[in-house]
Amino acid sequence: MSLSAWSNLLGLPNEFMIYMISIAIFLFFLAFSGMLVKLIFWLLKKTGLHTDDEANLFNAFETPLRILLVFLGVYLALRYSQLPARYDAIMIRFLRSLLVLSLAWGLCRLAGSQRFLSGEMIQKLNISSILIPFLSKVSRFIIIALAIVLIAHEWGYDVNGFIAGLGLGGLAFALAAKDALANVFGGIIIVMEKPFVINDWVQTPSVEGIVEEISFRSTRFRTFEQALVTVPNSTLANEPITNCSRMDKRKLSFYISLSYNSSREQMEKVVSRIDQLLHDHDGIDPDDILVRFEKFSESSLDILVNCFTKTTAFSKYVAVREELNLKIMQIVEEEGVSMAFPTRSLFMENLPEFKIK
Repeated sequence: MSLSAWSNLLGLPNEFMIYMISIAIFLFFLAFSGMLVKLIFWLLKKTGLHTDDEANLFNAFETPLRILLVFLGVYLALRYSQLPARYDAIMIRFLRSLLVLSLAWGLCRLAGSQRFLSGEMIQKLNISSILIPFLSKVSRFIIIALAIVLIAHEWGYDVNGFIAGLGLGGLAFALAAKDALANVFGGIIIVMEKPFVINDWVQTPSVEGIVEEISFRSTRFRTFEQALVTVPNSTLANEPITNCSRMDKRKLSFYISLSYNSSREQMEKVVSRIDQLLHDHDGIDPDDILVRFEKFSESSLDILVNCFTKTTAFSKYVAVREELNLKIMQIVEEEGVSMAFPTRSLFMENLPEFKIK
């Protein structure tokens, strides 16, 4: 039956029926937009889309698609209500712009997610984890720029003139933002040379701590005092960087200062027993052990102990050092010698007596 027939059957004006159907179209898209989005992703899943990829896409595009469907319902409702033709062109432009905006919004959310790239893609492209924040920010910048250009072009703005204007002002911008550009190039150097990655323990003249984030302008470190320190990338690119997380073993070097009352035989036994202690210890690398009676200091006989622990973790390293210290104290006590402390002997000469008159 036609719309006129339904109007005559219900006894309602034809214009009223048109408005009611328009409202029904809008309410349908408003009520079932979420279901329509799930239907779209269900159809995508039938194409062989991976489960993880489907979850990432759904989280990124669910809200933009629902808003787009609601505005599609508004457009269809207004279109059915027989608006004047001059408004129809504006509505089409608006809907196209909204389509571009929704697509850009979803892609930006996808690029900003923690799982921006799948593990398989990272392995295939041989991408370090340090690159992922950079790629995410660059991707979002490009997406936003393209969306602005497309929407401006849709509404009749001269995009070519805008791009040309950017070219003319490029030199002035570069001079004004030379420090910012230096930080960007410093970040590129860090990414290319890979002196550290996220969660590495790093030492530089400027800061020491755990790398938390690497951005275009700066790198953030969490110090061992739990303070957050931000260092410009240009500074890091020009500083020596020590990556402590890449140590395969950790150096342990110190002196044992014994008193001058120690005999030669006692010194030899102490040196020999400490050397044997280090070779027998499970936490010490046996290939780099050095124990020698090195020097005569002002108030002590100094034994140099130089070795490497197999662990690089600070807590385990300190535990190994404590165990060695206690066993060295036991060796010193058993050999009948004592630790030295700063002493100085004063000898008083007999001076002639002076009589005060």
